[in-house]
Formats: sequence, structure tokens, C-alpha cells
Amino acid sequence: MSSKTSSSGKALDIHMRFLRLMVFSLALLVVVFAGLTQYLAFETTRKFPPTGSFASIDGVQIHYIDSPADAGSEDIEPIVFLHGASGNARDLDGALVDKLRGRARMIFVDRPGAGHSARGGAGMEAPDAQARLVGGLLRQLGVKRAIVLGHSLGASIAVAFALEHPEMTAGLVLLSPATHPWPGGDVSWYYDVASFPVLGRLFSETIAVPAGRLMFSKAVKGVFAPDKVPAGYDTRSAAELVLRPGTFRHNAADVSGLFAHVTRLSPRYGEITAPTVVISGDSDDVVLANIHSEGLVRDIKGAKLVWLANTGHSPAWSAPDKVIAEIEALNAQIRVQGQ
Repeated sequence: MSSKTSSSGKALDIHMRFLRLMVFSLALLVVVFAGLTQYLAFETTRKFPPTGSFASIDGVQIHYIDSPADAGSEDIEPIVFLHGASGNARDLDGALVDKLRGRARMIFVDRPGAGHSARGGAGMEAPDAQARLVGGLLRQLGVKRAIVLGHSLGASIAVAFALEHPEMTAGLVLLSPATHPWPGGDVSWYYDVASFPVLGRLFSETIAVPAGRLMFSKAVKGVFAPDKVPAGYDTRSAAELVLRPGTFRHNAADVSGLFAHVTRLSPRYGEITAPTVVISGDSDDVVLANIHSEGLVRDIKGAKLVWLANTGHSPAWSAPDKVIAEIEALNAQIRVQGQ
């Protein structure tokens, strides 16, 4: 054997050893991050356990918080609350329940795949599919008609509910809505990655949750800007529940699929006849109010648009008294029309 052949063999052997080391190191990193993700998800669920009740709707376990009205003090129609992307039932509950307690029956829903609700089958990212489950929940709870309040992506579920169940929709309150196709249809890259069939699962089961933990505080500040994050928001909203692998993937599917679904549904908004109020912050950098909020007022006859000065994407937290005042005004309109 020549020295040249011997040298080539040694180089190949070194190369293969290096390659095996890299594969082993990568596999070890995957195992470590997967273990860390499972630990963080377990701790998050332990920290924020279910606080409401469960109902089986079309075979899907839905978690909800039911706050009853006080006998003799009920002056507002029942209200069902639909949270936005990355949220859960405790988001709107934490913001509004104490200020409205006893005045109306309030039902705060973990949308399918969020909070402690199961996801259900394929296609559950569609707003009308989620709206059907909400309708089934209300029927099971004996609620014949309700004001439907939706925040951000939850507003797309609320308007879909009004289309699917007009007889059950007493009125609509739409906070910082995401309801119309927007220029480009782009969403943050990690939503698209998490939505891929195989890569999405690997991403969500390894690095997405630890990375999300590191970016969580900054992300929350961005949602509220220019408002300050309210004291106790993290605990009262249980927002960290999205930082679990399955919840993260379902949330990503909701966000990534939204453009296609609102493109499909928005031409039908003119069918909505329920009294409607749209409330938007004039400093919201999360959604384009000139596309969504103004679009709703254009499409839904008689809809009212309320601008909140120097307010960001979370008016239920930043301006709860103004939101409640608009709920009261809408409720008065519903009562007059019902006479």
C-alpha cells in the first residue's frame, strides 16, 4: 500500500469519526431540549391548572369558566368571551370578570387546542369550525342567546359564530379584531415552521418552548405597547399556557391559517345583522386596524367603531372601563330592539 493511499484512508476515517460525533452531538441536543421542553410544559400546567369546568362537544373536551349572574342583579345579556391567539380563557376573565361580576352570566372559553381544551379533528383551525363547538357548548349550558365578545383572532371566531348561529347572537363586541385578509398575508416565521407536519413537531418539541420562555416578557410588552403591562398580568392571564408543545402547534395552525379563512369568510360579513361594536386602540402594532376594524364597520350594517387613544392591542386590560361602557351601550341597544 502506498503512503498516498494510506493517508487517504486515514483522512476518510477521521472524517467519518467527526461525522459520527456530530450526529451523536445533534441527537444528544435534541434529547436534552426535548426533555427540557417536557419539564417546562409540565411545570406550566402545574402552575396554571384548569379553573373551570369541562364539556364534551361533538366529542371534543372544551374547558370553560362559567361566572353566573346574581339573582335579581342581572342587567346584561349573557356574554361569551373568545380569546385571541396565544391566549386562553383566563386572559379575558382576568381582565373583565371582576368588573362585571354578577351583572351577567359570563362564559370564558378555552378555544379548541388552547388552554385546557382538546383540539378535535383536522380542520379545527377554521374559525367557523371553532364557532360550531362554541355554539354546541352554549346549547349544552342552556344559553339561548348571548353577546359574543372576541379579541384579536378570537374576533374571527365571533363573526363566524354570528354567521353560523345568527339566532344565538344577541350582539357582537370585537376587540382589536383580526377578521380580514391583510396585505401579503404574512405571519411570524415561527408560526409557519410550527405548522409543518414533521418539522413543526420537532421544532415545537425541542427549541420552541425554551426559546419562547426567553422571549416571553418582551413579546408581552410588545402586545401591550404603548401601554404598560398590567400588574399581575402573567398570573391572572395564565398566558404561559401557550408555551407547551401541543398548544404551541395548535396556536401556530390557527395563526398561519387565518389569512385563508378570513379571505373565505369576509365576503359574507354583510349577512350579519346583530348589533355590533368594534373597539380598537389607535396605537395597535399587532393588527392593522384600518384593514380589520374599519373593514368590519364597512361590511356590517350599523356597526359602531370606537377608537381608544394611545392604546395598544389589549383594550380589555388597558381600558376595561371603556370596554364595559360599550358593552353596556350595546346591551341597551339589544334590549330596545327586543321590545
